[in-house]
Amino acid sequence: SSAAPSLRTALTAGQAWYVVAVLTLANVSGFVDRQILSLLVEPIKRDLGVSDTQVSLLMGLSFAVFYSVLGIPIGRLADRSSRRAIVAIGAALWSLMTALSGLARSFGQLFVMRVGVGVGEATLGPSAVSLIADAFPRERRGTAMSVYMLGTFLGSGIAYALGAWVVALTADQSAWQWPLVGPIRPWQSVFFVVGLPGLVIAALAMTMREPPRAGAEAAETGDPSRSASPSFDEVRAYFRRHRRTMLTLSFGFACSAAVNYGIGAWLATFFVRTHGWTASEAGTLQGLLTMTLGVVGTLLGGWLTDRWVRAGRVDAPVVVGIIAAAGMIATAGLYPLVSSATVAAVLLAPVNIFAAMPWGAANAAIAEALPARMRGQGSAVYFLVVNLFAGAFGPTAVALLTDQVFGDPAALRWSLAACTIGGMSLTILLLGAGRAAYRTTVATREN
Repeated sequence: SSAAPSLRTALTAGQAWYVVAVLTLANVSGFVDRQILSLLVEPIKRDLGVSDTQVSLLMGLSFAVFYSVLGIPIGRLADRSSRRAIVAIGAALWSLMTALSGLARSFGQLFVMRVGVGVGEATLGPSAVSLIADAFPRERRGTAMSVYMLGTFLGSGIAYALGAWVVALTADQSAWQWPLVGPIRPWQSVFFVVGLPGLVIAALAMTMREPPRAGAEAAETGDPSRSASPSFDEVRAYFRRHRRTMLTLSFGFACSAAVNYGIGAWLATFFVRTHGWTASEAGTLQGLLTMTLGVVGTLLGGWLTDRWVRAGRVDAPVVVGIIAAAGMIATAGLYPLVSSATVAAVLLAPVNIFAAMPWGAANAAIAEALPARMRGQGSAVYFLVVNLFAGAFGPTAVALLTDQVFGDPAALRWSLAACTIGGMSLTILLLGAGRAAYRTTVATREN
């Protein structure tokens, strides 16, 4: 019956944090599976006979389209069905498809497997946000959401470091022998190593308790105004009324994310091609910086945003995004061009801080720009734009410059610098153009 959800009691603190812990593990697993491909560029190119551009499609378009587009219908499903089951099914799917990537014998087969990873991971975000929001009172949701989001940087860092370790471990072996599979190459073994543990997380997801849904009380009382969810037409109309704010926020942060995607996808390959490092060395550096300074950057951006908002700066989240973009131009625009590998590695420290800095601010900005009753669907549209744009264009823009403009794999350094400077310049222009509109939207927004 419609009143059934209200029969559940609220979760205890321990149960609520267990939900966060499992979801964070799932987020880590998802990002490991998502990012591992960037450590395997050269062996995949060699064995499958693909170009940089095709590799970029494996890292970007194949994943991003389905991951982004399916977020909206899955979000609607999470409002009506078992969210823990959705997470469990999604984790099992993306883990299985990652493992099956190790059996790919062609670009087409690997592309299909990466699509499957994207479909599986599309289940996590909407379900996680819904579960955490219902498991915690308003005054504790920020901390809980932050812990969950740290999985992004921990997962990416672990992917780089784990991938580097596995690549180094298998460097001197022609193949690994897997049960039921037989001998496969080292890069194919990596997909099994990182994919199969996710099946354990899928099982853990089914041990979470579903918290009572927000709005269940309204269903009992018959007062729809207490939990009214707007139609998508209403959300679309709101976006039209505030189009300058929504367009500049969405595409401004999308340009910033695209630069990050491009760097994340090609950084290890840059060190291999430009400075003669091994994939293991490059992945270890990338992993350590991402899981440490990436976390610092995220917390720093959130701290600055909150401090400036308390001081009366309504547009503080937008300002943080602009500052982070300027910092990226100064540091990420420089490290590919220096002749010393040591100097390039040192410059990556501030790069990781500035790259992570705007994302707490970005989420705060879109939340403040939307009425509370449409933050679910409205933020889904925002994430659709950011993830689809960044995933499709970030890695591919770097590869297209390398393949089609410079025509030389060794020119990857120039492609990285050009994409960083161009993308972050657009971020500054778009966010700067939207600051006044953002202030107006926040001031006039209905609750």
